[in-house]
Amino acid sequence: MPKSKRDKKISLTKTTKKGLEVKQSLIEELRKCVDTYKYLFIFSVANMRNNKLKDIRSAWKHSRIFFGKNKVMMVALGRGPADEYKENLHQVSKHLRGEVGLLFTNRTKEEVNEWFSQFKEVDFARAGNKATFTVNLDTGPLEQFPHSMEPQLRQLGLPTALKKGVVTLLSDYEVCKEGDVLTPEQARVLKLFGYEMVEFKVTIKCMWHSETGDFQQLVKETEETSEMEEEEEEDDEENAN
Repeated sequence: MPKSKRDKKISLTKTTKKGLEVKQSLIEELRKCVDTYKYLFIFSVANMRNNKLKDIRSAWKHSRIFFGKNKVMMVALGRGPADEYKENLHQVSKHLRGEVGLLFTNRTKEEVNEWFSQFKEVDFARAGNKATFTVNLDTGPLEQFPHSMEPQLRQLGLPTALKKGVVTLLSDYEVCKEGDVLTPEQARVLKLFGYEMVEFKVTIKCMWHSETGDFQQLVKETEETSEMEEEEEEDDEENAN
């Protein structure tokens, strides 16, 4: 009787080793960038969208961008003065909390700030985002939708029906009010009707100079960010213990 594929054993040791190799490779790549580029900037992202970040990577091919895996990046740079890779890099690690990334570049602070201050793109909100304005739909035909969409619209909570093969809104409908925390259904309706409510933007927070070791904070931390950092530091201490 042939062995079942379900009985195939997978070595956890190999899996762990592969994961460690990936982390070690990232650490080496980060340190190589520290040695290669003149400036290191820390940036935060509001309303993260992978396709927008891809556009930034394409525009900054002359530089290197790392996003995600904050704890591995902290290991590469150093968490404190005793284990930092170069002078003052532990100051960079302190800001690796939440949706942030690293930009290694030879472009000046002025060039970086000017480019990123202009890179802002609106997009559709997702569940959990706050509505930035109220959206009401008027009674009447919704000719932009094919008749096959009617059941989906009704499932999303819209009072719709087919009238002579045309999707029709039977009564006025309020999708959301300004300030509402959007549900998945509300976010889907807003997208179907083309209402964009969020803005993808990047904020340059800090800068480190490789030649001098100088660290400069460029924007003030918000109370919310500071609270999040304190919580993550507590989590790190608990994990270490």
